[in-house]
Amino acid sequence: MFRRLPEIETALNAAGHTVSFTIDGRPASARAGDSVTAALLANGVTACRTTPVSGAARGPYCMMGVCFDCLVTIDGTGNRQGCQVRVAPGMAVETQNGKREVER
Repeated sequence: MFRRLPEIETALNAAGHTVSFTIDGRPASARAGDSVTAALLANGVTACRTTPVSGAARGPYCMMGVCFDCLVTIDGTGNRQGCQVRVAPGMAVETQNGKREVER
């Protein structure tokens, strides 16, 4: 469903700017300037969270901050909209399972 436009992919490959971060503790990389959600999708992660009641997987939908389906934990802070945050070097991104923990 989500993929980079060919002309943008070509320009980004030529620039070669990548950012290293982690997804659920696993090393990953993304293009500099990508949102966290775009970086997750580029790394094959299609579900950002699960719902608290049924446990259904939820993935990004609008990619512009309206739907709240891209909620993730970023550097220990939960319920962050991944589509609104640019991925940064060393960032720790975790998918969210169920309801938010009180201390996050």
